[in-house]
Amino acid sequence: MSGTKKLNVAFLTTYPPRECGIATFTQDIINELKKSTSVKTGVIAITDQPMHYGEDVRLELKQHDRTSYIETARKINRSDIDVLVVEHEYGIYGGECGEYLLALIELLEKPIVTTLHTVLPSPSDKQREILKQLCAKSEKVVTMAMNSRKVLEDVYDVDSSKIELIHHGVPDLKLPERDELKKELGLENRIVISTFGLISPGKGLEYGIEAVAQTAKKHPEVLYLILGQTHPVIRKQHGEVYRNSLEKMVRELQAEDNVRFVNRYLTKEEIIRYLKLSDIYMTPYLGKDQAVSGTLAYAVGCGRIIVSTPYSYAKEMLADGRGLLADFEDSASLSECINYVIEHPERKKQMEQKTKLLGDNMKWSVVADCYRRTFYKAYREYSKKERVAV
Repeated sequence: MSGTKKLNVAFLTTYPPRECGIATFTQDIINELKKSTSVKTGVIAITDQPMHYGEDVRLELKQHDRTSYIETARKINRSDIDVLVVEHEYGIYGGECGEYLLALIELLEKPIVTTLHTVLPSPSDKQREILKQLCAKSEKVVTMAMNSRKVLEDVYDVDSSKIELIHHGVPDLKLPERDELKKELGLENRIVISTFGLISPGKGLEYGIEAVAQTAKKHPEVLYLILGQTHPVIRKQHGEVYRNSLEKMVRELQAEDNVRFVNRYLTKEEIIRYLKLSDIYMTPYLGKDQAVSGTLAYAVGCGRIIVSTPYSYAKEMLADGRGLLADFEDSASLSECINYVIEHPERKKQMEQKTKLLGDNMKWSVVADCYRRTFYKAYREYSKKERVAV
């Protein structure tokens, strides 16, 4: 993009050290964008408690203080920011369904690119109105799944020309092959299934555990790794009740040799290492409308076979023979899929090859280029409207 203006792009988002999937997502894209000479990046961090941020963070917005949204909008307007990227998930903004965000965008005098991490096909009236207003104010609306495009048009009245489909990015780390990674952890003779992410009841892990316990009767070498700590919001409200119930279930099913918990917040390299040593990645999630899953995207990026319940994003990612779909809340169905993968090594190989082809297009280097072009489109379209208004 030589000869064009270098854009100053700010991301309104949660950000590390806050433990949140969107925080990690934004850090990944910023790290990739830093390699470009055409875009300068910074963060306006949404905080729910005091945090010690690094140099990426320019401003902090107090999540539960409506006044902070108004003050932040005014600061952005006075700044040299060219484009504001709003990472949107209802739960990371203050007020009912995150409505405080509207106070900011109503005052904003800069072009907005909104990245949607949740697109509900059957929202409440409040949820619909918030997203409808946000998308109306945005120059571009990014969705990470094709299935969301029609929902945005039909449910939220989003102009189709605004919608950009950009895959959820995944890291591209050079690591040893699966067998070598298994050997490092003493898992050479195990069939490894994994699930990672912040643990909460909606993940359906109890069904995954039951499925593995059933599979172990036929294939005792199976090992299910549940990777990650309890979601901080769940831990704050309910402690470790859900995790404790899962650990109790493992004991009751006498599946201690087949289920292992890795109870900590994992680095990206640790996540990719575990995924690459896995034979199967499993998402037994309960919510059928989940439009995006960063954890599933990572597994696709690693070219792993996925066994999943048929939520919206999984159906799209696993189409064309890239994995197997089981029924919701059905451990027997999950176990049947796992057994099929174990017992059909040639089909496993074919599915992994198909998944890898898609995963190669989801690397952060590819995804960051798509975002960069989207920022320029938004900036040009906003500038054009400003000239017409004058």
